[in-house]
Amino acid sequence: MNWISLFGLETLVLRWRAAALEGAMALEDRAELARLEWQDQKRRVGQLLLLGIAVAALTVVALVVLSLALLVQFWDTPHRALVAWLLAGLWLLVWGGALATLLSVGRQAGNAFALTRQELQQDWREIKEHL
Repeated sequence: MNWISLFGLETLVLRWRAAALEGAMALEDRAELARLEWQDQKRRVGQLLLLGIAVAALTVVALVVLSLALLVQFWDTPHRALVAWLLAGLWLLVWGGALATLLSVGRQAGNAFALTRQELQQDWREIKEHL
């Protein structure tokens, strides 16, 4: 004997089954979206790391060579101290620019998985509306 049909619960069971199936498909979609965003984030972080190392190394070499060249150029003049202080100020400006760029990229990297979070928030709102 089929108790579900006897009590008229077939439509309720079918509705719950359809909702569970739809939820499972939505979960698969969200997992795929998260996987794609994770790959994109890994690629971006890898590029950022490699470019950061290259730029840092090249900046240090270039500024050291430039600093030495300027100090050698003005070594036997009364402007030697002025040039040394100007070089120190230039190094400080370069450091400040690098720090500002690093903070800017760090803020952009903080938006990882934005699409996945947005989809999950929308799903949660829809679930709360149905309840």
